[in-house]
Amino acid sequence: MAVDSQWTIYGRMAKDYKSDRLINLCEHGEGVQTGPFGSQLHQKDYVQNGTPIITVEHLGENRITHCDIPCVSESDFQRLSKYSIRKGDIVFSRVGSVDRRALVREEDGRMLFSGRCLRVRPNQSRIDPGYLSYFFGLPSFKSYIRGIAVGATMPSLNTKILSNILIYYPELSQQRAISHILGTLDDKIELNRRMNETLEEMARAIFKSWFVDFEPVRAKSEGRDTGLPKHIADLFPNGFEESELGEIPMGWGVGTFGEVAHNSRRGVQAKDIVKETPYIGLEHMPRRCIALNVWGHSEKVVSNKHKFKRGDILFGKLRPYFHKVGVAPVDGVCSTDILVLTPKSPEWLGFVLGHASSSEFIKYTDAASTGTKMPRTNWDDMSRYRLVIPNSDVVKVYTQIIVKVVVERIISAIHESYTLSSLRDSLLPKLISGELHVNEVSKVI
Repeated sequence: MAVDSQWTIYGRMAKDYKSDRLINLCEHGEGVQTGPFGSQLHQKDYVQNGTPIITVEHLGENRITHCDIPCVSESDFQRLSKYSIRKGDIVFSRVGSVDRRALVREEDGRMLFSGRCLRVRPNQSRIDPGYLSYFFGLPSFKSYIRGIAVGATMPSLNTKILSNILIYYPELSQQRAISHILGTLDDKIELNRRMNETLEEMARAIFKSWFVDFEPVRAKSEGRDTGLPKHIADLFPNGFEESELGEIPMGWGVGTFGEVAHNSRRGVQAKDIVKETPYIGLEHMPRRCIALNVWGHSEKVVSNKHKFKRGDILFGKLRPYFHKVGVAPVDGVCSTDILVLTPKSPEWLGFVLGHASSSEFIKYTDAASTGTKMPRTNWDDMSRYRLVIPNSDVVKVYTQIIVKVVVERIISAIHESYTLSSLRDSLLPKLISGELHVNEVSKVI
């Protein structure tokens, strides 16, 4: 360590750092608070439009994830307003993964936090919220918090445990500089995530327009402009015909998912998996998102797995209603609870991905799944899914657009974010501990 250091419960810290209990670094009377418990809020209280209430599932990598957040009415918000969160708060998981936390940002807006969470409200005249949240991200801190949590099978925190934790910190200006450096990396990662989200929405909209609603065909049949370049518009027929699935474009057919895709069963034994091979389990797959930006490594794999290649479609067959479908960004191995799907020929990739990731396909696989507590779907049922099969020229153009404009850009952004997160994870303990001074890295960042 380049600077004088002191030994702490989290490892070495700069000697000139101050230390204090967390409660003393928080706003008086609002420092560490538990959310409303079940007796105050029930499933029936949730509404479609209202104030979001976050729970453990919405604590991402130091960010609140805005996917499937339940909402409560305005009257419930007023009743529970003391459980609201604002910019600069930090929300902890109270039960289970007690090392999970998220910093509340301005764009998160007005929200409540649930009884499975704890809210930390820093006194910003003493401690920078960004610095404190990154302090909570120290590997040594995470290990410590897991160690002092109550309970073996279901670890839990409470306000007393969290309030009494020791925090080490430099002067406020240095805290803010550290937060800025690490935050710059996180902001770029978040920008990539949002770009991928936009690209996916674009792909989904085109798929629905062309292959579900048949909008180009409808426009041509009604004498309207399709809004597409002429060479693409000419590939669509100008009328409809009846079929067993109802009205479909002329010349198109009716078939099954198994006619355009197959399940690649490339099994591999644990002993034959090369160390450091990327591993994707269901825990790495986000819901309703084809961008798989997280994966582990195979050194801890102890059972047989399936091989997959970059660009393959991974489909979570356990509890299919979780809607875990994505495009593999790397070559690797995956859990046997994940099906590896590939198109029968490369030009059908976009079409296969569009169906496999659609809500309609998920509903079908969920209805056909077997098992009460742990329902699973299977390839035989999936392969029988009925769909409209377009002519190959339209499919080829769609795949060219989706693969080149969407999938490749998504994968490129994933790899950039993976590099940035590795850099952040490397810098975080060195900056927080004082081993690296902000001036040494700020210009580079």
